[in-house]
Amino acid sequence: MARQERAIRTRRAILVAAAEMFNELGYDATTIGGLIERIQLTRGGLYFHFTSKEELARAVLDEAVTTEGATPQQFKLQEWVDLALLLAYRLPREPLLSASVRLSVDPKARSLFGTRWPDWIVVSRDVLQEAQARGELLPHVNPGETARLFVGAWTGVQLVTEALPDADLSEEISALFALVLPNIASPGVLAKLDTSPYRAERLLAAVDSVRPVPVPVSGQGAGQPA
Repeated sequence: MARQERAIRTRRAILVAAAEMFNELGYDATTIGGLIERIQLTRGGLYFHFTSKEELARAVLDEAVTTEGATPQQFKLQEWVDLALLLAYRLPREPLLSASVRLSVDPKARSLFGTRWPDWIVVSRDVLQEAQARGELLPHVNPGETARLFVGAWTGVQLVTEALPDADLSEEISALFALVLPNIASPGVLAKLDTSPYRAERLLAAVDSVRPVPVPVSGQGAGQPA
C-alpha cells in the first residue's frame, strides 16, 4: 500500500512538472531530458509511469474536464455558472489545467491530440438541458448552441485575459455572465443566481472543510524510493 501511494504521488509530480514545462516552453520545446532534469528522476523511473512526451500530453489533456468543487444547487443554471467560475478560479493556479489550454491552442499538439473543448461542450449542454427541463431557461434557448458559444466565449476571454496586465479571470468570467445570463435565464431564476467572482473560492473552501483528513500510511518514511 505504501509503495502504491508513493507511485501515485510520483506520477502526479511528473505530470505537474510536465504541465509546467508545456506552459513555459510549449509542446515542441518540452523534452523528456529536460523533464528528467527538472524532477530529479531517473529515465527508468519516468518511463515506469510515462513512456513518451506524447503520453504525457495526453495525460495532461485528460485532466482538462473537471467538476471539482461543484455541488448540487437549487437551480441547474447555478450549477452551470459554478462550473465556469470554478474553472476560472482554478486554471491560473493549477498547471495541469492551464497546460491543457496551452496544448489545445498549440497547432502541433492540437493536430496530434485534439482538444477537450468538445467534452466541455457536452458537459455544458447536458446541464443546460436539465435547466431547460426545469423551466429555468427562456423559451428560445437552444442548450446545444448555447453550450458551444459559451465554451468558445469562455476560452476567448481566458486567452485575452492571460495577455492583459492585472486582469483577473474570475472577474472577467463573472462579467461574461452578466452579459449572457439575461438572454437565457428566466427572470425568476436570473434574480437568484450568484455570479460573484468570489463564489468559486467559497465553494472550494466549503468542500475542503468537509473533506476527510488522510490517514498516514503505516511504515512510510522519508528516503523510501518512489
